[in-house]
Amino acid sequence: MNPVESEAAFLARYDPADYARPAIAVDLVLLGLSGGRPAILLLKRDRHPHAGRYALPGGFVGIDEPLDAAAGRVLREKAGDAPAHLEQLYTFGAVERDPRMRIVTVAYLALLTEAAFAEALARAPALQPGTVAASSIDGPVTVHALHGEALALAFDHAEIVAVALRRLRGKLDYSEVGFALLPELFTLRQLQDVHEAILGTRLNKPAFRRRMLDRGWLEPTGRFETGTSYRPAELYRPARNPSPTASTNSSPNSSQGD
Repeated sequence: MNPVESEAAFLARYDPADYARPAIAVDLVLLGLSGGRPAILLLKRDRHPHAGRYALPGGFVGIDEPLDAAAGRVLREKAGDAPAHLEQLYTFGAVERDPRMRIVTVAYLALLTEAAFAEALARAPALQPGTVAASSIDGPVTVHALHGEALALAFDHAEIVAVALRRLRGKLDYSEVGFALLPELFTLRQLQDVHEAILGTRLNKPAFRRRMLDRGWLEPTGRFETGTSYRPAELYRPARNPSPTASTNSSPNSSQGD
């Protein structure tokens, strides 16, 4: 280092080619629920590497493009800009994760309501839905087509899906992230269905409802569901001003049964 050299002079002679540079990509875990299970949206690769396998929608980050902007662009281009709760998940940078070159990917979790999930499929017919058992996410997951067969995933995308589900499971009990999988107005039964699908287990109904109401995260609307053949349930929405003193004891996730 030359102590008398100005920063401007240093930058003028600096050559980025002196260092090898990995490519940066973003991949989206487009996640909703189907048949009481977590479901994701995939694309079948039509070119090498891993031609014929299924991959998360993704793409390379432009040299002047912020990461969040790249994720938003991929959502628009490959999922028809379906409305989604988008948050950065994790960075995957294993040296040999892609046989072409050194590619580091930043994965994003994109949560879709049932309506948004259907909207994405309608806007982007190339997308293939697949379900995964929430109870099998300790390692890379197996994703199944809706009619049952296992789908071979490209690259390390089975690991990315597993990390996404573990993250979602971990946040479910201390954050309001589960609301992103629900319509604007929902019943307590629908809320419990979301928790059970992500956790992969049945929950005690009275304990779960008491827990959810005690947290101060829910706001009753005074309205009731329609078109049911049974007694309609009250509709709730996320509280506009959630209680800062939500209870953290006796998680409902520890009780089994209905």
